[in-house]
Amino acid sequence: MSKKSTLYIVRHGKTMFNTIGRAQGWSDTPLTKKGEEGIHELGAGLALEGLQFKAAFSSDSGRTMLTMDILMEELGHPHIPYMKDKRIREWCFGSLDGGYDKELFDGVLPRTNAYQSVRDFKNLTYETIANGLIEADTAGWAEPWQIIYERIWTGFEDIAHAVAKQGGGNALVVSHGMTIGTLCSFIASKSFHRNRIDNASVTIIEYDKNNGFHLVKIGDMSYRKKGREILNSASNL
Repeated sequence: MSKKSTLYIVRHGKTMFNTIGRAQGWSDTPLTKKGEEGIHELGAGLALEGLQFKAAFSSDSGRTMLTMDILMEELGHPHIPYMKDKRIREWCFGSLDGGYDKELFDGVLPRTNAYQSVRDFKNLTYETIANGLIEADTAGWAEPWQIIYERIWTGFEDIAHAVAKQGGGNALVVSHGMTIGTLCSFIASKSFHRNRIDNASVTIIEYDKNNGFHLVKIGDMSYRKKGREILNSASNL
């Protein structure tokens, strides 16, 4: 019988840069008060479902590690194995990191040769975005598409394998919006960057040796909604 791993992949809580609309790749800002509240809500919602996690993983960014701390607190699982993996970091935007999202995605990138070759922006791929970043980054720090592809794929694949070796089960993973969207595009279709992956949302991916990865849900906010109702009820007692 195949040993199935189920990855519950959380996008970290809302940060200062998220709030003011700045690109946040390898740069890092802390969760805001509302961002922390959102993760408490998510944790309470996951706990309500009675989910048991065999292991936990996050990127090595401060915003994902704090998110994991809050989730562990709400879930009451402080002692499950927890590992940090830099391969599931957010994309590196190079010298454009920290700039305003609108300026980057609506101003700088559309002027690159990579974007000029795209006829239908509804079909814009992650690879085109990566090529545009390489072209626009004057410092030469942005990651080539092949590097992005390899680190994200092997990072999540190794997580799934690690859980499968333990007999299968659930893993809690905290990562980043572009990274989660990129993984989903590998599994299902190249247009997944247009799906909204909000802070404190959950993307569920199953893995087994025979069938590989299977995308179950993307950007699900129902756990957070249920948790908010629980916490609000408790505060009103």
